[in-house]
Amino acid sequence: MISAPILLTPGPLTTSARTKEAMLQDWGSWDKAFNQLTASVCRDIVRIVNGEGSHVCVPLQGSGTFSVEAALGTLVPRGGKVLVPNNGAYCQRIARILGYLGREAVLLDHREDEPISTERVDTALRADPAITHVALVHCETGTGVLNPLQEVADVVARHSRRLIVDAMSSFGALPIDLKTTPIDALVAASGKCLEGVPGMGFVIARQDRLEAAKGNCHSLALDLHDQWAYMQKTGQWRFTPPTHVVAALRAAMDQFQAEGGVDARGARYRQNCQALVDGLRALGLRTFLSDAHQAPIIVTFHAPKHPNYQFDRLYQGVREKGFILYPGKLTEVETFRVGCIGAIATPEINLAVQAIADTMQELRLPVQANPS
Repeated sequence: MISAPILLTPGPLTTSARTKEAMLQDWGSWDKAFNQLTASVCRDIVRIVNGEGSHVCVPLQGSGTFSVEAALGTLVPRGGKVLVPNNGAYCQRIARILGYLGREAVLLDHREDEPISTERVDTALRADPAITHVALVHCETGTGVLNPLQEVADVVARHSRRLIVDAMSSFGALPIDLKTTPIDALVAASGKCLEGVPGMGFVIARQDRLEAAKGNCHSLALDLHDQWAYMQKTGQWRFTPPTHVVAALRAAMDQFQAEGGVDARGARYRQNCQALVDGLRALGLRTFLSDAHQAPIIVTFHAPKHPNYQFDRLYQGVREKGFILYPGKLTEVETFRVGCIGAIATPEINLAVQAIADTMQELRLPVQANPS
């Protein structure tokens, strides 16, 4: 039995003791030391994706969705039109945000188990010259499917359109290079693969695009240009910052760098993912995605087809053994999800697999080798 539950979720996630300890100090929001802390976090975030000299990091209070809305509302002009390649819940959320913003959205629907087709994106852009932007989810957290970022970015650039990327579940674990991948804005958050705590999103935006976006935004609180301009002038956040979240993120990023950066973190998550998939397949559970389309962030499993199965009962049984699972996000197929990220490694994943196996036996669910 593990004393504190391990979060097998895509954020919030399990953090290290060092990251938790960083939140024990209080910070003055206008104090020079805190301003320097913010500046160092923003500088290192840009470095992770090789964006120095072209892109700037604008931090924002709130969850990652706050920053997605801020990026769309600031960088897409009021007369803009956005193509949203759609293969999951977070793509659909982007379309919903655009509706609230009064920006026209065009959904390019795909199956939830298939990556975005670059050919279909190319065809859509050829057919509609009024489209100004493409909004892509890099890793669709609703299923765990990985979309082809570089290929989509190249297609968008060939058509001289602009690309906004939700990299919420990939930033820090999967390689992204802004020197070679044409992206106007990349959006992520503190409580994902950087292994900080939730409460701060950020947008890595091309500086020239951001400078040209003055006056676009629908909202004072979510105006990225205003936030960036104020920080450039004063070194401070416009409104009360999440001080403890920033401090925790600084500690988490120091550990990220010590671990070896994107390559090492991605390798650990891939090992976690493989151990998880191998272990649950051995129990007879089936993954929703093929291995070729699976990102090493979160894995969706088909629910057991058995009258004894209820997710709430599985969840509670596994939680009592020290692990927290995630419900499915699909509407037509019953599933549950298990995250591979956070301050965990294969020993914790193996314990989680055992906890799921024990709970399935307690619920009298079939536990058997997967015939495939």
